[in-house]
Amino acid sequence: MSHLLFALLSLFSFAGLLEAQWKLRENVYVIDSEWNAEAPGKRVELTCNTSDEALPVSWEKDGELKGNEKTLITEVKELPDAGNYTCLTANTREIISYHFFLIAKIDSNGQMKRSILKSFKDPKRTFLKCEAKNYSGIFMCSWMTENERTNVKFTIRSLQGSQGDITCSTPVAHTGKLVTEYTAQCQKENYCPFAEEHQPIEMFLEVIDEKEYENYTSSFFIRDIIKPDPPQCQYAATNGTVTWTYPRTWSTPKSYFPLTFKVKVERANKHKSQAQSYDTDEQSLQIPMTGPKDKISVKAKDRYYNSSWSEWSSLCR
Repeated sequence: MSHLLFALLSLFSFAGLLEAQWKLRENVYVIDSEWNAEAPGKRVELTCNTSDEALPVSWEKDGELKGNEKTLITEVKELPDAGNYTCLTANTREIISYHFFLIAKIDSNGQMKRSILKSFKDPKRTFLKCEAKNYSGIFMCSWMTENERTNVKFTIRSLQGSQGDITCSTPVAHTGKLVTEYTAQCQKENYCPFAEEHQPIEMFLEVIDEKEYENYTSSFFIRDIIKPDPPQCQYAATNGTVTWTYPRTWSTPKSYFPLTFKVKVERANKHKSQAQSYDTDEQSLQIPMTGPKDKISVKAKDRYYNSSWSEWSSLCR
């Protein structure tokens, strides 16, 4: 009876310790640490993976001795507490097992605080943005970090697993003055552009910067992330008409995937420039009284869904 009681107490104690951490992958765990000075650290229990109870062992972290027992109980709160905890044989110094801890910063409400990922300006508080040029099932996802973070590792995948049938390329870095933007091209296999979407795509981004961990989820339908390439346009001075063609990357047939357009005319005068815009579903527009220095450009969006406008085209004249 006493053995049973001891086993139950040990089980409850171990369950409580597991609540402080969650397994990311084999031997790698994430500690959700409330990021303020008053909050306590998370108590974790590590057990050396050996069946030989008489074997002398030691626990080390970053070359520092942490304990000489098979079980090590420690507290993890700050980034210096995270990292690799290794159990070795005391005599031969052979590695028996290890646990690697990452820190995920959370606020008092249990929400993840993000200091690795940088938010896009539009839409605000968006850390993973995905866009599609057409209805092929191919889309591009992007995210940003500060340039100072040079050892960041990323994993982007679908939360639906194999049922999602989504594959993504290796992220590519585009370094700017202050931030680095990463992009990955993803594709939903066997996607039918003519069928109605019933199940949203859920993309999951994991970020690790040495001992720090963050993640972000983005859920969307392809129709909601459509952003066409700009149209190709030209201007005929003889009759003041602007004409344009659908983007080459847009889905066909046009009758099933129609676009709507906005034409912008920036009129130059001595004092200031004035912009006028015209909305049309056609592929041409006659603009009255254009001056030789007026600038004309065109952009496009899906006619039926309230998705994004393309960027403005190159100048038509």
